[in-house]
Amino acid sequence: MTHTPPVVCAFCARGPCCARALGSGKLAGLREGLTMAAAETGALPVEERVGQVVLPGDVLLLPSHPEADGERLWLGPGAALPGRLVCGPGLRSCGAGLLVTKCGLLRHRQPGGAGGGSGGAYWVDSQQKRYVPVKGDHVIGIVTLKAGDIFKVDVGGSEQASLSYLAFEGATKRNRPNVQVGDLIYGQFVVANKDMEPEMVCIDSSGRANGMGVIGHEGLLFKVSLGLIRKLLAPNCEIIQELGQLYPFEIVFGMNGRIWVKAKTIQQTLIVANILEACEHMTAEQRTQAFAKLSER
Repeated sequence: MTHTPPVVCAFCARGPCCARALGSGKLAGLREGLTMAAAETGALPVEERVGQVVLPGDVLLLPSHPEADGERLWLGPGAALPGRLVCGPGLRSCGAGLLVTKCGLLRHRQPGGAGGGSGGAYWVDSQQKRYVPVKGDHVIGIVTLKAGDIFKVDVGGSEQASLSYLAFEGATKRNRPNVQVGDLIYGQFVVANKDMEPEMVCIDSSGRANGMGVIGHEGLLFKVSLGLIRKLLAPNCEIIQELGQLYPFEIVFGMNGRIWVKAKTIQQTLIVANILEACEHMTAEQRTQAFAKLSER
């Protein structure tokens, strides 16, 4: 019996991309060919490659489902199983496996909720210079144009994002938000497709701002690498906690490589920004020594 998992592509968030592009007949042939190629090349299950370096063209077998008699999960339309496998950046769902499209470290995040078990999200942690918008990413943008009911926001990608004046908490046709050209906007993507213009909002699914909106005019905005942003946002990152023991400050991280920080004084703001930029290539011991010197001042 063939089991079909609810595999979702993180770029379109609608389902298996190859199923829509190929159709059931061609998809079945692609699945069979990919399975044979995986067997010939000795492809390993994706759960065994987590934390290892993967290269473009590598084929990773989908994880087995505990309630499917140990059979591998398959990608295809029509069925639904408990759990959810999300294919993130650097991976493409393709038949009986995942096709690697970027070079980097394979990462995995366990599914939330009480369901637990197999599934979760798999992605490739790679180093890239240009930011590519992804649905659900929280980013920091700069308003560049006001055109009618739409704001144009520079998010550092290949194309500017659009932001409606109604995409703010409490905004109506009469009560418009006070947004000017040059303001910093912290929001998230609701539309991020290679064939469409990115679209941002400053509210969550319940209509609340939840920290999003126009960032204060004070503070400092600077740009770092995308790898450093992911490192600072990791659950086990101690850099922000150690910095908080030195100076009280406010900070906003954007997945597009932008950081906004504000401390009590301009000097402290510059110190925090310089430390964050230098932490990318510092070891834990070097970082401890740097913090010790700053605490003596």
